Amino acid sequence: MSTSKRFKIFALEDNAVFSKMLNYILSMDDEHEVVMFEKGRDLLNSLDQKPTLITVDYSLPDMTGEEVIQKISMRMPNVPVIVISGQTDVKIAVKLFKYGVYDYITKDEDIRERLLNAINKIKVNESLIEEVEHLREELSHKYEFDNSIIGNSLPMKKVFQLLHKTSDNAINVSITGETGTGKEVVAKAIHYNSNRAKKPFVAVNIAAIPTSLLESELFGHEKGAFTGAISKRIGKFEEANGGTIFLDEIGEMEMSLQAKLLRVIQEREVVRIGGNQIVKLDVRIITATHRDLSKEMMANKFREDLFYRLMGVPIYLPPLRERGNDVILLAKHLLEQFIAQNQLEKVTITSEAKQKLLDYQYPGNIRELKAIIELAAVMCEGNKIQADDLQFSTSSDLESVMSKEMTLKEYNFEIIQRFLKRYDDNVAKVAKKLDIGKVTIYRYLKEIELSNKVN
Repeated sequence: MSTSKRFKIFALEDNAVFSKMLNYILSMDDEHEVVMFEKGRDLLNSLDQKPTLITVDYSLPDMTGEEVIQKISMRMPNVPVIVISGQTDVKIAVKLFKYGVYDYITKDEDIRERLLNAINKIKVNESLIEEVEHLREELSHKYEFDNSIIGNSLPMKKVFQLLHKTSDNAINVSITGETGTGKEVVAKAIHYNSNRAKKPFVAVNIAAIPTSLLESELFGHEKGAFTGAISKRIGKFEEANGGTIFLDEIGEMEMSLQAKLLRVIQEREVVRIGGNQIVKLDVRIITATHRDLSKEMMANKFREDLFYRLMGVPIYLPPLRERGNDVILLAKHLLEQFIAQNQLEKVTITSEAKQKLLDYQYPGNIRELKAIIELAAVMCEGNKIQADDLQFSTSSDLESVMSKEMTLKEYNFEIIQRFLKRYDDNVAKVAKKLDIGKVTIYRYLKEIELSNKVN
C-alpha cells in the first residue's frame, strides 16, 4: 500500500480507559489517522469522511453495537469492521459475522497482537484491491479502440463505427472474419470500452475443447456428477457473471450443446451438471467464427433460433489483403511491440520492404504478418528490414488466390478488385502496377456493377 495514502481508522469505544489504550495501539503506526468516538450516532454521522477501517465496541450507551454495524453495512458495505467486545459468547460472534464483520476480538491480554494482525491483513487486501484496479485501468487503456485496433482503411472505418455503437449497451455481438483477423482483440476492446470493463472477461475457444468436456467447461458441474468429477467446478458462464463471455469459433459447437446454450441464453440462468441450484446470469455474449453461419443453418448444422439470439451487432473483420495501407501501419505497430518486449535497438522498414509487404496476400492475416515482421526483426542487418528479410509462404499465398474455381475473366475481376482495395481505389496507380490501361479497369468495373445488379 502506498505510504502517501493515510489509513483512516474510526474507533468506537465508550470506556474512557480502554479508549485511551486503543488509541495508543492504533496510533503506533504513523500511517494511521485515528478518530475516536464514544457514541454510535456520532460515528454514523461522520461516515462521509470515508474511513478505511472501523472498530466497534459491542456494548454502547446510545445504541447496540449490532445496530451500528447494520447501519455501517448499509451505507459502506466495503469498509471492514472489527468488533472489540468484552463478550465471549460465541453465538454473538457468529451472528455478527453474518452481517459481514471482518473480525471479532475480545478484550483480553492478546488484544494488541490480534488487532494489529487483523489490520495488517486488511492493509494487504486493500493493496491487492488497488493493484487489481490499477491493472484494470491499464487493460482499459490498452484496449481502447484506437490503441488496440490499428487501421485507417475504409473497411476498418466501418468496423470502428460499429464498435462505438456497442460501447453504451449490453447487446450481444457476433464477429466474423477469416482466421487471424484479430477477432479476440476486437472482443476485448468491446468489453474494456463498455460499462462492464471492471467485471470479468472470459474467453472460451469452442474448437479447442473436446465435445465431451465442453458442457462442463461452459456450465460447470457438481462433485460426483460424472466419473472424474472429484470436486465442484464453476463454469465459464458463472465465472463471467456481470461481465462478458467470448465464445470463439462458435460454429464448431455441436447441435446437442447448441440447444443447451440456447436455454441458458433465454432463461438467463444456469444449473451445473448434477446440481439443482439455479444460478442467475447477467452476461454479455460475444461470439466469433470464420464460418458462414447462414450456410451452416441451411445445412442444418447450426440452430436458427440460436443464431438470431447471438447475432446482436454483426461485425465483419475484413481480411488484411483488403485493407490497403493498413498493412504498413500494422507492420510498424507489431515491430514496435516486438522491439519493446525484447529490448532490442530500434528497427525500421525500408521502402522496398514496405512495397513487398503491400504486394503480399496474407492468407494468415494479421497473425501471419506478426510472424513475418518478428522474424525479419531478428534476421535483418543494420537495424533495417530489407525486402529480402521478409519471408513469405508463396504456396499459401497462391492457394488464397486460387481457392475458388473461376473463369479467366472472373480471375481478372478478382485481381483488379484486390489491387483497387490495396491502393485505395487509385485507378491510375493500379493501371500502372498491372500494366494495363485505365480504360480497361473502368470497363471491368462497369461490368462488375452490371453483374451485381443482375444478381
